[in-house]
Amino acid sequence: MAGLTAVVLYSPDCPNWREAGERLRAAMDLVGFRAREITFVAVSSDADAVATGFAGSPTFTVDGVDLFDAGGEPVGLTCRVYRTEAGALAGLPDVTALAAALRRVIP
Repeated sequence: MAGLTAVVLYSPDCPNWREAGERLRAAMDLVGFRAREITFVAVSSDADAVATGFAGSPTFTVDGVDLFDAGGEPVGLTCRVYRTEAGALAGLPDVTALAAALRRVIP
């Protein structure tokens, strides 16, 4: 599973973006996905948010596909929340949730 591009879109004010990359790397390792690297893209303006389809910080994409796109999410400079395995809301998805999302989008 090489050649795909993994990206973390984030707001510079987001405290979770570095850990987002660590969790994405752990999830990629779980599913055997070997991206060359994880690219981090700062989204700093409303125009950038619209241009990238940014649904909040952090947003995880593989080849431009939002791993957690639920459809109809507003685009903008906001914090994004994810449901944990325990059912709580958190600023980052669990590694297992990321791995499941990767399995859905990687051929």
